[in-house]
Amino acid sequence: MKKSIYILSSGELKREGNTLCFLSERGKRFLPITLVGEMHIFGEMNLNKRLLEFLAENQIPIHFYNYYGFYIGSFYPREFYNAGIITLKQSEHYLDKNKRLVLARKFVEGALRNMLVNMRYYANRGVHLPTEEFLKILGRIGERNSVGQLMADEGNAREIYYSSFNMIIKDKAFTMVKRERRPPSDRLNAMISFGNSLMYATMLSEIYKTHLDPRIGYLHATNSRKFSLTLDVSEIFKPIIVDRTIFSLINRRMMGERSFSKEMEGVFLSGRGKRTFIEEYKKKLNTTVKLAGSHRSVSYRRLIRSSYINLRSTF
Repeated sequence: MKKSIYILSSGELKREGNTLCFLSERGKRFLPITLVGEMHIFGEMNLNKRLLEFLAENQIPIHFYNYYGFYIGSFYPREFYNAGIITLKQSEHYLDKNKRLVLARKFVEGALRNMLVNMRYYANRGVHLPTEEFLKILGRIGERNSVGQLMADEGNAREIYYSSFNMIIKDKAFTMVKRERRPPSDRLNAMISFGNSLMYATMLSEIYKTHLDPRIGYLHATNSRKFSLTLDVSEIFKPIIVDRTIFSLINRRMMGERSFSKEMEGVFLSGRGKRTFIEEYKKKLNTTVKLAGSHRSVSYRRLIRSSYINLRSTF
């Protein structure tokens, strides 16, 4: 089974024969190319065109993050990039107002339902959460006739959802006043931002295997600045992967003072914090769940890819 490789140390990544070789202060580490599915680079890394050619030949995307753990870009092998006919079909759905609206509704509804699953889990355990107002927003998604209205509903619902975190999480060291992204203002914001960066890159790796064009989204406007479709689908999975990873790490007291650092008037995960988060995130991606109406179990990672495949079948 191919693995996601996360490199937090600085060094040099190169090709040696048919193997990837990472050189750092700790020495050499060899990575058989047949076992690598994607790479995530957090440290300062030296690499050359020969390595990129090797990755492209083996259809391996490589994602880069800055010093603070924010996603900054990817090398996306073009050979396996996407199919022209599918891109045309995607474009047709984007340009057709009604078809785009149908898909946008599904993305928002999926995101809200998964947020609600998390809220109900803790509500059933005695935590009083504002689910009533949340349900009102969810109930009117089908009535919305513009993407702008759907975006507003999603934003309002997410505000309610994030406000429930302080009731779900009992550790006062992880209190969040409001959602703040750049820079994150507290530990919880730092964990959400870091987790969302990981989720975005994971989505990009999985969409790469489906021949869909990540630049053409439906809820998030298609433009020259971002992979809009990746943002669309990540909204559905962030509550059940990123947020549950956060709850697990905090409730099991795996994130302490040394897991964070204060810089640039913000709070960020330290190297130690990133490693701890990534390990739990990988476990969550590999967690298996039973599909509704089926005896078959699939991992969350496989479920992400299946979502893209199902989307492709609508075009």
